Amino acid sequence: MAESKLELKSQSNPNSLIVAAPPSTPPESPPATTGAGFGPSVWFRQRPKIRVTTEFDSDSSVFFHRISCKVLDSLAKLKFSFQNNGKGELSDPQLTLTSKYLSLHYDIEEKNALVNASFDVAPGLQFKAVHEVKSQQGELSMVADLAGPAYKFELSSAVPVIGKPRATLRFPLGEVSLEEKEEEEEEEQAKRILSVNGILKGQLLNGVCTAKYKDEALDLRYCFKDEQMTFIPSISLPSNAVSFAFKRRFGPSDKLSYWYNLDTNYWSTVYKHNIGKDFKFKAGYDSEVRLGWASLWVGEESGKAKTAPMKMKVQFMLQVPQDDISSSALMFRAKKRWDI
Repeated sequence: MAESKLELKSQSNPNSLIVAAPPSTPPESPPATTGAGFGPSVWFRQRPKIRVTTEFDSDSSVFFHRISCKVLDSLAKLKFSFQNNGKGELSDPQLTLTSKYLSLHYDIEEKNALVNASFDVAPGLQFKAVHEVKSQQGELSMVADLAGPAYKFELSSAVPVIGKPRATLRFPLGEVSLEEKEEEEEEEQAKRILSVNGILKGQLLNGVCTAKYKDEALDLRYCFKDEQMTFIPSISLPSNAVSFAFKRRFGPSDKLSYWYNLDTNYWSTVYKHNIGKDFKFKAGYDSEVRLGWASLWVGEESGKAKTAPMKMKVQFMLQVPQDDISSSALMFRAKKRWDI
């Protein structure tokens, strides 16, 4: 029951206090029901948003489709993808479920699944596992933080176990790994040896020097870059293959790139011109395949379709072979996204 309202009546007696009853209000009517607690309209409002993406490549005449949505209160993402050709024949259906700690990739045609798991065992200690169901093979690894997250040590082993585990040390300037691999001898008997791979980066003379060692080959690369120019010489040992790249920016919208290999005398060049954010023109030539080309991008080249105008990206490309100009080809690619 509502409380009584106190009012001061100043006309008859200023000192008199009169109790006035509150105005009567009709009872509130209960909300109308449709007779069903969960109708189609309610489900449509509560269902997760569905994203549909379609790509077409005129070179292969194949459509690529992806349908995805978030499930389990946005804790996981479900994606279904497939292809179809001009005859409408479907192929390569894939189903993927991805979450923070677990992901499952299922190939419907091959009836094979790839499972990835990753979670923290303790602060600074992470466990990761990969398993392929059909081949019954995978990998187990443990990653530990050393003196902070910038330094990590990882031990990983194949399943079933083949040889010793691989050890990798990561630090701010690069990483070094030690693993066992097979080496074939002349008598066709496999011999397991220890192999060292690594990469190291550091500042040198206003640029960045990178050394990469893998499979007994050393690649040295130096990159100097300022606001207008980039110069990248590189050498591979023991083959002594030398190459360099040169990039020159003529303004916020124009850029020219040139690459030359001194060992093979092959070279290539690319010119880029941006028209705003959503339009890009590129033209180039590659001496190794003796091919000239030009392309036009509608929509940011490295961006996603959702940021492009009308959520659609289109690329037109013209290829002109130097030895047979009459066989020039015009191709295009398109990518469209719908949010349902």
